[in-house]
Amino acid sequence: MADEKNWQTDLEEYIRQGEPEQAEKSNAWKTAIGLQDVDGLKTSEYLLDTAKEHIEGKITIESAKSRIMSYYEQRSDRRAVEDSTKEADIVSVRIAELLSERTFQFSPAQLRSIHRRLFEGVFKHAGQFRTYNITKKEWVLNGKSVFYASYDSICDSLDYDFGNEKEFSYSGITINESVRHIAKFTSDIWQIHPFCEGNTRTTAVFILKYLQTFGFTVSNDVFADNSWYFRNALVRANYNDLQNGIHDTLEYLEMFFDNLILGEKNELKNRYLHVDYSKLQSANFRVSKCKNCTLKELAILNAIKNDPDITQTELAAVTGKSLRTVKTRTVELQEKGLIMRENGKRNGKWIVKGKL
Repeated sequence: MADEKNWQTDLEEYIRQGEPEQAEKSNAWKTAIGLQDVDGLKTSEYLLDTAKEHIEGKITIESAKSRIMSYYEQRSDRRAVEDSTKEADIVSVRIAELLSERTFQFSPAQLRSIHRRLFEGVFKHAGQFRTYNITKKEWVLNGKSVFYASYDSICDSLDYDFGNEKEFSYSGITINESVRHIAKFTSDIWQIHPFCEGNTRTTAVFILKYLQTFGFTVSNDVFADNSWYFRNALVRANYNDLQNGIHDTLEYLEMFFDNLILGEKNELKNRYLHVDYSKLQSANFRVSKCKNCTLKELAILNAIKNDPDITQTELAAVTGKSLRTVKTRTVELQEKGLIMRENGKRNGKWIVKGKL
């Protein structure tokens, strides 16, 4: 899997020193790769090498797509820990392609088309609206879920939100007001969650292309570096638990868009979005003590610390991650020397090495 710091450093070098066309390609690739973090996916070294050749003009984007598809068709024996790179690589090259195109239509059909183009051959129902209701356990909500639109109301809900946005006039309002309105529209269409999987990446690509029609110079670094924050901000914008004093809030999403569009420098920290952040902060929030971990790994570490006998399936439920992501993360945590398995897989237990 591609090392996060290495790919960011390499692409930033192209952005700083390359020709304008190279910088534009680099920005698109950086965003495409960074967005995979929404689902805990990592790209391969081969994808990064392919991206570099495209940025340097040695191959076209079509050739880049063909290379990635051929790579996985010929590599059926990939190790389980690398399984997630296939989806990340394929979707990354497709996002880079979409962001480079100067075509766009503001409609639910365009949203659907983007999903199809991103996930065709990856998800069985690419480009198709879901036909069942869903819930998703969220770390930021302590395992609870946002209420998503009912499957039988998806078309009507999208038509309503897109219709309202088409009728809205940006004339006569400030840029700050415009940014806040776009943040609200983004939150609304994401809450509908029209697809079985891939909603956040599809929404991100759609909004980036929509913003281009306004003539905004968008900072792609914000999506590349804060894609998981973006998803958590969407969650908080659509979650209420009035009994416990929790209200839906656009505050975090607006901070993200301020950075994205206006070049602000708001601190985008995922822990600030957690529904228990104020309590965790006053209790000396445990995860901040592990300097060698990502926030996603810390959620797993804390769950293991609380229950050393926990299974990977139970870890997925507690942290709101997929089982595939949990398996990858636990391997990485063992490689970092932060956890170990005692007495085998079936009857053993987890040991957290050191203090959290």
